[in-house]
Formats: sequence, C-alpha cells, structure tokens
Amino acid sequence: MNNLDATDLKILLSLIRDPRMQIADISEAAGVARNTAQSRVRRLIRTGVLRSGGREVDLEAVGYDVVAFVTIEVSHRELDGVVAALRLIPQVLEVHEISGRGDVWCRVVATDTHNLQSSLRQVLRIKGVIRTETVLALHTHIPYRTEPLISGLSNAASTGR
Repeated sequence: MNNLDATDLKILLSLIRDPRMQIADISEAAGVARNTAQSRVRRLIRTGVLRSGGREVDLEAVGYDVVAFVTIEVSHRELDGVVAALRLIPQVLEVHEISGRGDVWCRVVATDTHNLQSSLRQVLRIKGVIRTETVLALHTHIPYRTEPLISGLSNAASTGR
C-alpha cells in the first residue's frame, strides 16, 4: 500500500487542514525538529505523495487507487439525512445534488474493490437511499484543476475585458 509512518501522516494532515502552514508550524504539529519536517515534506513531494506545489495529496500514492462515481436515488424528504450520513463515510470525497438521473452524485475512493464494496454497502444502508449506480474510473486523463480558469480571468483582467 504505502510506506508512510505516523510522522508523515501528521504532516499530511497538517497540510490538508492548513495548506499555507509554514514548516515551523508543521514541525510543531508533527512533534519533530524543523529540519526533519522539511526533509519529510521534500521526500513526500519527491515521491509524488504531495503534488501541486506540495499542498495536494495524491490519494493513489497513499493507497487509494480505486475511484468510483456513485449516483444515488434518494427519497427526497430524507435528502438532508442522506447527505449528513455520506459525510461520515471517509471514502466519500465529494457529494453533489444533481439533476437528471438520480438525486446525488458522489466521488468515492477505495484501496481495492473489496474496500469499495464495503463503502457502497454503507451507502445502501443509509435511511432514504433507494438505489445506487456505480461507475469505476479506469484512468484520470485530466485531474481536478483550476489553473486554466484563473489564468483566463487573469488574462481578461490584464487586457481590460
């Protein structure tokens, strides 16, 4: 799976909770010397666990290499409860209320198909869930990104448009 120890995980959690955290604060949160924290962050970047300037965790690099998109049909009076219950499942990365087929769309990660099946069973046990449809991601061609949008806004602002 991965070879991250407790210190690496504390560093990752610190950066997830506050992406602008400085090395001195990271070292304090992880309970290690500043130089240790700095070398650990460098190693996490070098090995690809941290990407995008060292602030975004590559979930595949830490063992979550199964990605699924789950469409959920929900009893509408139970929608708030379903969303609250989905928030408690760690493998659920995001939840969107949608139009079209289904009512809710989730991105879910897992360590393997057995772990995914367990998560899907948790979803199906939520009061108000009528049915689900799951699609596996085979490959990510374009990861989540915002740079092209902000770049376009920046260019428009520079030219006064």
